[in-house]
Amino acid sequence: MALILTFLGKGGSARTQVAIAAAKLLASQGKRVLLAGSAEPALQILLGLPVGTDPQEIAANLQVVQLQASTLLERSWEDVKKLEAQYLRTPILKDVYGQELSVLPGMDTALVLNAIREYYESGNYDVIVYDGSGDTSTLRMFGMPEYLSWYVRRFRQLFVNSDLGRTISESPLIQPLVSTFFNINWTADNFAQPTNQVNNFLDKGKAALADPKHVAAFLVTTADPVEVASARYLWGSAQQVGLTVGGVILVSSDTNINTSGEFTPLPVSVVPHVKADEWQLLMDSLPNFVAQAVQAPKPIEIDIHERKVSLFLPGFDKKQVKLTQYGPEVTVEAGDQRRNIFLPPALSGRPVAGAKFQNNYLIISF
Repeated sequence: MALILTFLGKGGSARTQVAIAAAKLLASQGKRVLLAGSAEPALQILLGLPVGTDPQEIAANLQVVQLQASTLLERSWEDVKKLEAQYLRTPILKDVYGQELSVLPGMDTALVLNAIREYYESGNYDVIVYDGSGDTSTLRMFGMPEYLSWYVRRFRQLFVNSDLGRTISESPLIQPLVSTFFNINWTADNFAQPTNQVNNFLDKGKAALADPKHVAAFLVTTADPVEVASARYLWGSAQQVGLTVGGVILVSSDTNINTSGEFTPLPVSVVPHVKADEWQLLMDSLPNFVAQAVQAPKPIEIDIHERKVSLFLPGFDKKQVKLTQYGPEVTVEAGDQRRNIFLPPALSGRPVAGAKFQNNYLIISF
């Protein structure tokens, strides 16, 4: 499967330059690369050519595409109507057309993630370099499979255990009524068929995100203290969504500059400020992305034998990390990200016995 590579950081144009150089470098190594950017003009300006909403080849092994939310929504609408027809006996969306739909807040990230997934599963590319906003919006996008998975399993169980759920499941009067509207059998287990399909879909996304050979991020920053602080914050936030950060790319004309202490244990690669036509100089300074990503600390490690869960949360201190256990899972809050930890059967249902924050790790004992 392909590698999805993205870059996080405050500096927009520098981050986009690094993304372009990374795409060019990987393409020069014989990998089939797709450089995917947003609808904003930075990518087109730096490339010096127009970028369309369909992949176009701009060099050997290198294609580029603009992920425009309105176009993605229009193209996805037919799939939505097919899905509706699969479950609903009388579809109601058939007279609504994709060309008339507006993008609501939050839709854009879901549409972009789905487009990346489709390119990822197409088999046409070895690497997909995604040049997004590089901030917490990008992190929430990559965390969507985990977030949605929690909502599905949590609320499905609540519904099954509710009076309404039991009534639908057991009532001889309601079942025939439900069957007149839906194409599936709801009697065996409420929402079983569609829920299982959704879970399988989300599990694939979570599995890819958990493997740094398939999804990885790199921080892009300058030596400016504000940018360094922002990069550290994004580093810790990325761990909360399960996204592996493989290293740091420091943009500076001073090759002797040292900010490694801010990002230990990540390797820091210093790359020069370049003009738009000096790609080779920047390409020569970039690291081996996969080699660094697989060596990076894992966002979460579970030791069943020791009954411990360790979460790597750099960029935060003890006061910024909160641990709660309201439901069947453990919830960890750090910064503006909240993560529900799905525990293996050996630990599921056990109360938290203790927790400590040490050396950037939150260690939870059961």
